[in-house]
Amino acid sequence: MEFYFPTEFGEQLAFCSAAFTALIGLFMMFAPGYTYRFLRLQVREGYPDAYAVGRSGGGFYIGFGLTAIMLQQTWIYTALGASFAVAAFGRILSIMSDRGSVWLNLLLLVVQVVLAALPLLYGLGYI
Repeated sequence: MEFYFPTEFGEQLAFCSAAFTALIGLFMMFAPGYTYRFLRLQVREGYPDAYAVGRSGGGFYIGFGLTAIMLQQTWIYTALGASFAVAAFGRILSIMSDRGSVWLNLLLLVVQVVLAALPLLYGLGYI
């Protein structure tokens, strides 16, 4: 078994989105404290189970990203993009409803839109 890097430009972009997703997951899983600090979240004293939520979320990102990389199927890339698109929609709702229009929320919205667009454009045949 050898490592496969796509030759088509569109698939390369989708591959990079999946790889970045897995990288985010690794960071979330093995450094939940830094992740929470970056996201400006706090773990209440006496409730260390909040770290389990961050670690399991990171595991999901790792699993989804690596599945897309290993299987290299158009529909899996499309599912990855659709998942990030729905997450970006949730962030937009938060910005509009919760007065969450801070620079970090806007930055993460841009990241989610890019991570959604790259695999969706490939999966839907636009690139």
